[in-house]
Formats: sequence, structure tokens, C-alpha cells
Amino acid sequence: MSGAIAVLRHPRTRTTKDATWVRGLLTRRPTKVVAMALANKNARIAWAVMARGNTYRSNNEIAQAA
Repeated sequence: MSGAIAVLRHPRTRTTKDATWVRGLLTRRPTKVVAMALANKNARIAWAVMARGNTYRSNNEIAQAA
């Protein structure tokens, strides 16, 4: 969770899709709830990568490959 809290310190300066998602959550929820949501999202991505034995590909990479 500490990694997610560290990420929450910089969403205002980033223009990525994830930063937009974090900013939206921060307007509606307390910081620690948003940190848990971000940690959960990262854990689900890590699990999917390990379970499938693939490397991580962002949605942008997937869209460009199609």
C-alpha cells in the first residue's frame, strides 16, 4: 500500500489515463481509500500477468497492436 500512497502524491502533474482515474477518485473519496483502490488495481494486474505467464502490456500497446 505504501507504493500506492507514493503514487498519489503526483497525480496532479501527470496526464496519463491512470492519473485522471486517481484524480477523479480523490475528489470523491478519502486518500487512504483511493490508495487501497490503486493497490488493488495493481495487485490484480500483477496476478493476471503472473497467472498467464505474459509480460505487462498497457492498453495503449494493445490498441496499437490491433
